[in-house]
Amino acid sequence: MYGRWRSDARTYIAAVRRYVEEIGNLAWAAPQDWMVEAAVRARTGLSLRTHLQRTVRNYLQLRELAPELPIIPIIQGDQITDYHRCADFYERHGVDLAALPLVGVGSVCRRSRTGEVERIVRSLHARGLALHCFGVKTLGLARYGEAIASSDSAAWSFSGRYVPGCTPSHRSEANCLRYALAWHTRLHQRVTATAASGPVGFDPEVRTGNVTRRRRGPTHPDNARPASRPAHRRAGGVAGRSLERGAH
Repeated sequence: MYGRWRSDARTYIAAVRRYVEEIGNLAWAAPQDWMVEAAVRARTGLSLRTHLQRTVRNYLQLRELAPELPIIPIIQGDQITDYHRCADFYERHGVDLAALPLVGVGSVCRRSRTGEVERIVRSLHARGLALHCFGVKTLGLARYGEAIASSDSAAWSFSGRYVPGCTPSHRSEANCLRYALAWHTRLHQRVTATAASGPVGFDPEVRTGNVTRRRRGPTHPDNARPASRPAHRRAGGVAGRSLERGAH
């Protein structure tokens, strides 16, 4: 939380290229987007609108510097209108979000209310976007999983830190593929079982685009998530925030 990104765009691109060359199998990389939580904006001293504009500007700069790298855009926001304003900023600069294979949704993993995240996700899904959500809870996957293309979690790695390694070369299971796949299997079973059990929560108004539909069902506590994890750890791509927290 430095109130700014300490690495500029060229330094970031150099790091991503090194990961491609030395590690390989890069699916995608996040840009140096600017989160909009109040605590973050208090450190930057900038308005929410400026954070949105800087998020879009950085994506455009990274894409210009390295068009061969799979950098995905991130839509930031606080309220639903903010997310759509950010999406509009992208499109005004010639970025056809609906034509891209993946678009990230930022500033959602720290939200405690699954219904709030669901409204944001479904509203963006109605724009025809293939969404990636960061740090989605298990209950969230059961409620609106069909509206997203992918999600991630570092819960398996966090819990694996306290499990002895399965081989002599592993001090713990924090970076073990076998442990990660086993966690994924258990998560998939939990999400499938939760979704199959019927209504998984009550949110009187879930907005999809301009349509409001009513949910029916009992209210359940939002406690069906995996073990605690560090925020904004990303699987399947390079996490900008895992390189340097910067403005985040």
